Amino acid sequence: MPLAWELTHLAQTSFYLTALLALVLDLFLADPPFSLHPVVLVGKLISFFDRQLNRPLLTPAQRLSRGVLLAVFLPVGLTLALQAVLRLFFSLSPYLYLLFRLILAWQLLALKGLAQEAGMVAFALRSQGLPSARLRLARIVGRDTADLSDAEVIQAAVETVAENFADGVVAPLLFFALFDLPGMFFYKVINTMDSMLGYHNARYEDFGKAAARLDDVVNFLPARLAALCLLLATPLAGLDVHEAWRIFRRDRYKHLSPNSGQTEAVAAGALGIQLGGTHSYAGVEIVKPSIGDAKRAPEIGDIDKTIRLLYLGAGMAFFLVLASRYLILGL
Repeated sequence: MPLAWELTHLAQTSFYLTALLALVLDLFLADPPFSLHPVVLVGKLISFFDRQLNRPLLTPAQRLSRGVLLAVFLPVGLTLALQAVLRLFFSLSPYLYLLFRLILAWQLLALKGLAQEAGMVAFALRSQGLPSARLRLARIVGRDTADLSDAEVIQAAVETVAENFADGVVAPLLFFALFDLPGMFFYKVINTMDSMLGYHNARYEDFGKAAARLDDVVNFLPARLAALCLLLATPLAGLDVHEAWRIFRRDRYKHLSPNSGQTEAVAAGALGIQLGGTHSYAGVEIVKPSIGDAKRAPEIGDIDKTIRLLYLGAGMAFFLVLASRYLILGL
């Protein structure tokens, strides 16, 4: 019996159990803090190619062409390498293959880690003061945090939880459901490239453009599915679903990203606060359109409410993604 058929059959029959156990491991253990985490390794590889390809004195056209090559070949090359590793593990033992699938699927989800980091920002604001909260926030956002006010720290935490719900939870689940573990990994490589290279500054404006555009493409459907999950979870979280729907319809495209505004609009409406505005990234001010209505100033409790919305939305996503796989693929 061909190895490829055996791998496909075993992946199909173990999919739902792997997805469930990966989510449970993520909820209880979050991301393991060690340097062999696959996203950490991918990040180191991206940094290496960034140093080698994105050199000083290159013209914008040269930066752009090299960025395109990296955006195309790195996800494809690493995914092919993963498939070779899967074959190797299966040839050694089907049980080793299943264990490897489970561990990797668990590490490619980022639900509990995101909730923990946002929760630590709220804890720091309550117990340790604004300087400590700024430092905690800097771990999960790309903007400069040194001069943020209490309200701006809260706003940033809410924004990053809402945005990363799509690319840290919903998108990996969706790509896993549609294309199994290689698809899930392929997505995470693209998303990691965007998070490291997709900046609007002199170094990355051209070199990171292809990675950023590719990330926009692969996140188009997940971002909208994530917004739906948050809308469904809003009344369960005790938040205002009518306002969430209204702001979603009005403001979902008021963002520099075609995808990030989808979930941020739901969160802003559900909480009754305003997101967006002018922020500094590596010393460069970026003006983002406002999302939501400033009915009141952001409060520390808004972070807690957003985390609750995150968990409930993840439950919705898990059910919808797995049900869709069963209905569409019949697997």
